[in-house]
Amino acid sequence: MKKYDAIVIGAGHNGLTNAAYLAKAGLDVLVLEMNSYIGGATVSRELHKDWKYTNCSYVCGLLRPEINRDLELPRHGLQVVPYGGGVTFMENGDYYGNFSDHNRQHREMARHSVRDANAYERYGADVTKQTRLIRKFLLRTPPDPASWKMSDIKEMMVLAKTVMDMKTDVNFGDTLKYWTKSVGDFLDEYFESDIIKAHLGGTGIIGTALGVYSPGTAYVLLHHYMGDVDGTAGAWGFTRGGMGAVANALASSFKSFGGEIRTDAKVKQIMVRNGKTTGVALEDGTEFYADIVVSNLEAKRTFLGIMDEKDLPEYVIERAKNFKSRGSSGKVNIALDGLPTFPALPKGTPLMAGDFHFTDSLTRMEKAYDDWKDGNFSRDPYVDTLIPTLTDPTMAPPGKHMMTCFVQYCPPKIQGREWTDADRDAFGQTVIDQVANYSPDFKDLILHAEVRTPREIEAEIGLTEGNIFQGELTFDQLFSNRPFPGYGQYRGPVKGMYMCGSSTHPGGGVMAAPGANAAREILIDLKRNNTVPEGYADD
Repeated sequence: MKKYDAIVIGAGHNGLTNAAYLAKAGLDVLVLEMNSYIGGATVSRELHKDWKYTNCSYVCGLLRPEINRDLELPRHGLQVVPYGGGVTFMENGDYYGNFSDHNRQHREMARHSVRDANAYERYGADVTKQTRLIRKFLLRTPPDPASWKMSDIKEMMVLAKTVMDMKTDVNFGDTLKYWTKSVGDFLDEYFESDIIKAHLGGTGIIGTALGVYSPGTAYVLLHHYMGDVDGTAGAWGFTRGGMGAVANALASSFKSFGGEIRTDAKVKQIMVRNGKTTGVALEDGTEFYADIVVSNLEAKRTFLGIMDEKDLPEYVIERAKNFKSRGSSGKVNIALDGLPTFPALPKGTPLMAGDFHFTDSLTRMEKAYDDWKDGNFSRDPYVDTLIPTLTDPTMAPPGKHMMTCFVQYCPPKIQGREWTDADRDAFGQTVIDQVANYSPDFKDLILHAEVRTPREIEAEIGLTEGNIFQGELTFDQLFSNRPFPGYGQYRGPVKGMYMCGSSTHPGGGVMAAPGANAAREILIDLKRNNTVPEGYADD
């Protein structure tokens, strides 16, 4: 059997990024994927004839521009089309519009609160300062604060110098505050209007098993602000052809460097001999050999699923068991026979091309979280809804549309028991009813609806409990603590074993930074030519 230089487990976007950089450096790399298709959560599939669903991840903005350039993803077919704006509907029949035009946005905010319109300038400046600080470390390996290695000491000095250089803009005390406080408390410091706080606050709970008044959710908001599209900080866009275009471009780049991908290849175990990796064994008994094995799986599935406990320190097993990967999100993808109308909106408004929300206060969001804590899906959910075919018509037949609904909250189990198909259907109907409350013709246009709870997300993609970030983005699981102390630098406890998924720094979202960072550390260990970017190039 052929021996590879490296084997990457999982063809999600981080696994493909990692593999592409290793192959670019001249390594012979094999990627193994359990499904018959690549992409993991970054996938587009035809689940209803002639409609292309972005059935898990659904918008692009966090993908690092350095990686985009390095791996020449546009040349391999990736095209990200920015979209702007959005709307939050109000129960009283009004709405709050979020416009990309600054002056129009100020007028809209002033329509609800003049004080908030003026406060938004300060809010935007403060958020930008924090994201500029954080972005500098997205493509850097976190230092181990308990280590006396020179590399860790130097990186600690880089961190200290960065903070000092920005001291006129960023107070480090404020940074710690933003990383630890709730998004509700954070927004209360700036705004008085319920609808404005609700529109902004949803970003702090996306994919998170926490409520708007739970400590740590302010960082989740910042995490979602760290991206850009075409150089516009904080912008989001649609990938032409759906989010699977990201994975397809990465795979094409990887193959251009000589890489190999095998699908329908579920890994059963990482093989270890004398404290070193020797390769992997598949569930069908096939074995592949390499001195380097990289897991793109999340921490629990890596250490408790595909590794033998006898090959691991007891500390790692205990930490993996305690790693927080609680599922809180669901997804509903809908094929539409035409474009639904929303009577509250002016005819021809650009807001239709943005995201729709139907929760007009932080109180309603917190009540939705209360349902999750009780083991139920939210009766009045927070729904992040988009109609990407208004920007990218390639995803549906002419004149038809596709709607994507990301939903908070949806528990991994219902009242402590497993989901049933009836539970799933009831959850999907709750989401559809939420949209229909504001669009009278919406239900009549539905041709097909695909509903995903944490049960479906875990079964298909391998995300424990359906957690979309491969582990919660709380302060105790960030930076050098991700996935846990002592293993925050992409190296595993077995020689030759590495991690490259979103369970590692800097966390979840279609960012590709974990995959790139892990590749850099592997190439450093191998003393190979290293072209992986380090730090944020545009700051």
